[in-house]
Amino acid sequence: MLCGITPRPDQGGRQRRAIAKTALGAEDSVAWEYQPDPHNALQSLAAQGYQLVAVETTPNAVNLFEWTPRWPVCVVFGHEVDGVSSHLEAHVETVIRIPMLGQKRSLNVATAAGVVLYELLRQRLYGWT
Repeated sequence: MLCGITPRPDQGGRQRRAIAKTALGAEDSVAWEYQPDPHNALQSLAAQGYQLVAVETTPNAVNLFEWTPRWPVCVVFGHEVDGVSSHLEAHVETVIRIPMLGQKRSLNVATAAGVVLYELLRQRLYGWT
């Protein structure tokens, strides 16, 4: 589910071209829906039994590799600079973080999404959860 200011495949012009360049056709074969209000989206998913999880760099966040997801799961990624708003974070059950070495403590949203989603896929495929 895409929310808020996230670019969408149904947008025209420059946004559509940028998505097509990045997605390489996946935008036409991956199911998606748009919900303009993230708050309503989270409420709906919670009512359907999804575990709501935010990816943040907060001190109380659980290490991604020590976290056991409960399926189905909804992963919330925040704004590139501002992160997940406190308004939305209040709805999530768990906050997870990607462990990092060195001085840099965060990744851009696209890279963070790739890491988290690949780990979820790995756990789901190999039954390690």
